[in-house]
Amino acid sequence: MKSIKIVVTEAARLMDKLAGWALMLSVFLVVANILARQIFRASILGTYEYIGYLTAAVIALSLAYCAVQNGHIAVGFLVEKFPYRLQTVVEVVTGLIALVFFGTATYHMASYAHSTFLSGELSPTTMLPFYPFIYLTALGLLGLCAVILVKILEAVKKVVKGA
Repeated sequence: MKSIKIVVTEAARLMDKLAGWALMLSVFLVVANILARQIFRASILGTYEYIGYLTAAVIALSLAYCAVQNGHIAVGFLVEKFPYRLQTVVEVVTGLIALVFFGTATYHMASYAHSTFLSGELSPTTMLPFYPFIYLTALGLLGLCAVILVKILEAVKKVVKGA
């Protein structure tokens, strides 16, 4: 169990670093576009599309590590009043609901990426294919699912030990 947690955490950390690079690239692109407009009176073609793709990458690739750090919003003021064992049961149930939801989202995102790959759909300005960024989003969601699964297994272990 511990080795699975380490692998999932390191994969989430790697995806988060890639998200950081994508964010830096988008900042450089925006600054370069502004400078090009001011200095050369011409903008970089497709900046809007590139920023959209990079933003999707940043969000998708940072989801899993945010979950590793428990950086998401959690409303636990009511659950904190429950007994310890009931708190962990609630954690397992909410984790299962989240896993089903994000697992379904991952499946549909990958399916959509595959259909855009088959259709050969391209962005209107840069003629860049959509599907790599959709697959990247599915990968980010898959990483989130892996983190949620590890958290569920840890919570189940707590419930069993507490029995």
